Amino acid sequence: MEPVEIVEDGLLLRPWRAEDADAVHRACQDPDIQRWTTVPRPYRAEHALAFVTTVSGTAWAEGIGAPFAVCDATTGELLGSCGLVSVDRALDSGEIGYWTAPWARRRGVAVRATRAVARWAFDALTLRRLTWQAEIGNHASRLVALRAGFRVDGELRLAHPAVDGRPEGWIGSLLPAELAAPGAPVPYGPATLQARRAAVFGRPQPVLFATARGTELRLRPFETRDLDAVVATCRDEDTVRWTTMPHPYHYEHAEGYLRDIAEAAWARGTAASYAVADAEDRYVASIDLRLAPANPLVADVGFMTAPHARGRGYLPAALTALCAWGFTTLGLARIEWRANVGNTASRRAAEKAGFTVEGTLRGGVQHRGERQDVWIGGLLAQDLR
Repeated sequence: MEPVEIVEDGLLLRPWRAEDADAVHRACQDPDIQRWTTVPRPYRAEHALAFVTTVSGTAWAEGIGAPFAVCDATTGELLGSCGLVSVDRALDSGEIGYWTAPWARRRGVAVRATRAVARWAFDALTLRRLTWQAEIGNHASRLVALRAGFRVDGELRLAHPAVDGRPEGWIGSLLPAELAAPGAPVPYGPATLQARRAAVFGRPQPVLFATARGTELRLRPFETRDLDAVVATCRDEDTVRWTTMPHPYHYEHAEGYLRDIAEAAWARGTAASYAVADAEDRYVASIDLRLAPANPLVADVGFMTAPHARGRGYLPAALTALCAWGFTTLGLARIEWRANVGNTASRRAAEKAGFTVEGTLRGGVQHRGERQDVWIGGLLAQDLR
């Protein structure tokens, strides 16, 4: 492929030059670029020079990639990198990759550049599909892909996961008919809600606050120091009776919950799991808000209380705070609650938070090897108490 220049939507995309090396070196000192991309760590000046000369030039000459420097079309200032990191002529497909320099963020640079590269790839190279990949948890990259029009199709295990990262990645695709015109917003639809969620889960998990009978509660991400209390709660006979926690419950189960469920779900953007802490920051309960895979406007809640903290109104207060966050921040339309028939403590907590018990699902859950009936309740935003 012959190197080209693209001018679109206030950007100039051009082949890399040797004089870009200093700016590339400066940009790639950024912790986010080093965390989420495959640049060497530590990133030295010789790495930048090799990229803008040998690496980028070889990709163009051999037709295996099309790396562009993304610049301001008026001033020429370097703003980022965007291009095809691979081209598969047998499939007429290419993979896109990008980063934005720290000094150019929050200006839509990556979205505009991605659309421009995609338009050139479809028109000039006659590619039939573009793909995008990112490590799960890289919500900034996911947000760019969604706003550029990509459909995030699923997950795959990464061939070369980062040492300090997750082993799975997201994968998305874009077809020519799905590419928006320069400057056009992404049409409202599922991608709009996904983009909103990406902006939420791309930040650190927020701390929420509640008050129960004069006691200040904090809903915060789980920490390792909570795990002994989680183990004790999950060994309690009422927890064993009414939940699906493993039995017998060991410390390794709590570690796996923290790593593979709580932290992984936030990274994926599929759930928010919280430890409820009292005024002394001691664990008193667990509560989860889980997004429904089949309906992005619906979520369900699950919770349990430490034995020493029961009967103090902690769960209704925490449940109200978490559901309010779900409605206002995640844009949920409905939150559901389920409990085995007979679990009156869970039912009381749900009803005090505003849930309406709507009926009984016969054989609605697999519990300790048997199908059991469950109550189901629903909460709308106007129902919150």
